[in-house]
Amino acid sequence: MTQERISRIRAALERELAPLELEIQDDSARHAGHAGAREGGHFRVRLVSESFRGKTAIQRHRLVYAAVGSLMGRDIHALNIDARTPEEISS
Repeated sequence: MTQERISRIRAALERELAPLELEIQDDSARHAGHAGAREGGHFRVRLVSESFRGKTAIQRHRLVYAAVGSLMGRDIHALNIDARTPEEISS
């Protein structure tokens, strides 16, 4: 189930944000027993995309949430986001 969820998250982010780098980590085991965790997993995503250029952190998070919106509550319960531009990782 976890790999299927990660595949769906990856597909949504790649389709909407065309990331140059994308890492998805399942942190669900760290939240076992947490209320609401049954409705989806806890994930950490790190992505680098040109789509974030000129955007604030809140705007970047909104772009990520918009990309995975249909997966919220079903595949994703919580999402930890690290969203950067290419310049932010090369400096």
